[in-house]
Amino acid sequence: MKTRLLLPTLLIASASMAQQTQKMAADTIKKIQNIEGIVVSRLRAKDNPSNATLTKEVLGFKNFGQDMPTLLEFTPSVVTTSDAGAGIGYSGLRIRGVDASRINVTINGIPVNDPESHDVYWVNMPDLVGSVESIQVQRGVGSSTNGAAAFGASVNIKTSDIRSKAYARTDLAAGSFGTLKGTLQAGTGLLNNRFSLDARLSQIRSDGYLDRATSELTSLGLTATYLTEKSIWKAVVLNGAERTYQAWYGTPESRYRGDSLGMLDYASRNGLSAEETANLLNSGRTYNYYTYANQVDNYKQDNYQLHFIHKFSNRLDFNLAGHYTYGRGYYEEYRKEDDLADYGIAPVYLGGDTISSTDLIRRRWLDNHFVGMVYGLNFQKSQYLRFTLGGALNRYAGQHFGEVIWAQFASNSDIYERYYDNDAVKQEASAYLKTNFQKNGYDLTLDLQYRGINYNFLGVDQVSGVLTDVTQTVNYNFFNPKLALAKSFGKQQIFGTLGIANREPVRRDFRESTPAKRPLPERMYNTELGYRFQNDRLLAQTNLYLMYYDQQLVLTGQINDVGGYTRTNVDQSYRAGLELELQYAVTPQIRLQSASSLSQNKIINFVEYVDVYLDEAPYYTQIQINHGTTDLAFSPNFIQTLGVQYAPIKSLQLALQTKYVSRQYLDNTSNVNRSLDPFTFTNFILNWKVKQQFAETFELGLLVNNIFSAQYANNGYTFSYQYAGQTTTENFYYPQAGRHFLLKMSMAF
Repeated sequence: MKTRLLLPTLLIASASMAQQTQKMAADTIKKIQNIEGIVVSRLRAKDNPSNATLTKEVLGFKNFGQDMPTLLEFTPSVVTTSDAGAGIGYSGLRIRGVDASRINVTINGIPVNDPESHDVYWVNMPDLVGSVESIQVQRGVGSSTNGAAAFGASVNIKTSDIRSKAYARTDLAAGSFGTLKGTLQAGTGLLNNRFSLDARLSQIRSDGYLDRATSELTSLGLTATYLTEKSIWKAVVLNGAERTYQAWYGTPESRYRGDSLGMLDYASRNGLSAEETANLLNSGRTYNYYTYANQVDNYKQDNYQLHFIHKFSNRLDFNLAGHYTYGRGYYEEYRKEDDLADYGIAPVYLGGDTISSTDLIRRRWLDNHFVGMVYGLNFQKSQYLRFTLGGALNRYAGQHFGEVIWAQFASNSDIYERYYDNDAVKQEASAYLKTNFQKNGYDLTLDLQYRGINYNFLGVDQVSGVLTDVTQTVNYNFFNPKLALAKSFGKQQIFGTLGIANREPVRRDFRESTPAKRPLPERMYNTELGYRFQNDRLLAQTNLYLMYYDQQLVLTGQINDVGGYTRTNVDQSYRAGLELELQYAVTPQIRLQSASSLSQNKIINFVEYVDVYLDEAPYYTQIQINHGTTDLAFSPNFIQTLGVQYAPIKSLQLALQTKYVSRQYLDNTSNVNRSLDPFTFTNFILNWKVKQQFAETFELGLLVNNIFSAQYANNGYTFSYQYAGQTTTENFYYPQAGRHFLLKMSMAF
């Protein structure tokens, strides 16, 4: 009798122990998420009408292997770009017309922007979304965070949370333009309530929409977490490698619009060869100027983070994170008829001829190291009052150099000989004190930040009347204050902020000017005023904003004292607008979405400088044209998105999203002849969770981009010059693909 009862008793005890273990793991993970949530709250803005948060589920629904900017393209006030035309390769985004160099990007509070250019190159982090838990897109000055580019918008990324149970997942996608994506993910779950390890490996390749605009992308993500009773240790590794064929030259306007006579005129005035002219005439909308087989960008970037979070008590906790990013790579290009002197190569003498120019192939390298630490101390003084003291120390060392790897006439040069070598070191220290008071529905935050910058670089200066490369140093000290007040009453909230942001010029501004003509730092005064109403079925929020700039840096066409077309400070400019967002659940199965952005983006008293070429000495000059008040480049006055989500059954989700972007000017002259036409496109997404027995989940997805095959360009550039009394304007565009699709299959175990 005892023997018969032993096995059932053991089984019941085993099941009870398993349930208890799972409950302990769930409780531990909940505690971790609470502690990590405190750290995230320091670096992100409070939920309000000037920001948007995208969860892991929302991002996963959209993720078919395209770059991060494409996944964010239906976020309010966002416009995305794609050099290759299909969202894979070199992609970018603008927020309220603010370009990438002014959008601060962090991963777990660690700055991602290049410290010199302030840009983010998403192509270096392919399939990053596979390692992401959530993303907050914040418009305006933003809360104190780490990095140089918080000057109009922020993108704050948090990597994936740990899971209680072991798992494995694979995502496969394929579609138009030879696009293939494969992702493998696996994790141990929480072992002994102490340790977890998560890993992701991704590969993406695409031929691109434009000719030869191929992308070969690989990335690796690793996260290891170790827990003690009051502490969390987390190590994060994000490695990326990309090899993309260059598609950044753009398409001449005549080719973009199919103007055959215009193409012949363009080829003639720009000295195109017979082969180049044939390529221009015969390529159609997928034209790519580059034809050299190895005209590629080849770059690797490794990001390492180590986070330590300790909770001393319910009132006091501390976080410290060290980071290191190592980037290295080059872009290779074929050059025709370049002057030998530009590469330090002596002239070649053949018979009685002196050869001073040659066809050659060069590589321009960047080898850089970015290391630093960020910290935060959070003290809960009382039920209503909290203080946060935080900051960062960072050091960047960038080595810029160029090599000639082949020349038709090489003279005294050797293969891989460097023709320029330019090193720079940038150091930054920042600290902030954030005070938050909450009582009776009021939420008041005072955020005071200091940033100090020391930049040492090789730049041009006058030495004995001669322009010479000289090592130079600049120092900046910035104070960035912000005040935010919110009042909640029932289902409504009123929100307002006042903030000031300062920012130093970028590397090119320093490198291509002398100290006498060096641009001044930029300053922005930001005001936001928002209202939100939310109940079970409706979210309605509106936001008024003003971003007023003092000494904003813009392109004017003016040549500085070293002959560079660098950016120039303008005294007064602003962005002012209204953002309106609506979400409404018509039924539990049908949800409607709308986001509208109306704005005015102006420069007060813009002066354009135009090159004038002459037949006799001095052969070249510039004229000034005063345009008065004009529109800021790439700043549409109206952006509208509309969407409907339909779930006819629990396992099937359908979404239709449409976006309209009004006219954007390619420069700051408000000249319609130098602009991007308004465009509209519509995307369709289907996601089906299939019932089966062999996996925990099995999903199929379909993405159809631009289902109505709209012909449009979302990016471009322009320049003008005068000769013999006639003005010539060259416009270039980046055409986007017509209807194209991606299919995906996902399995989780």
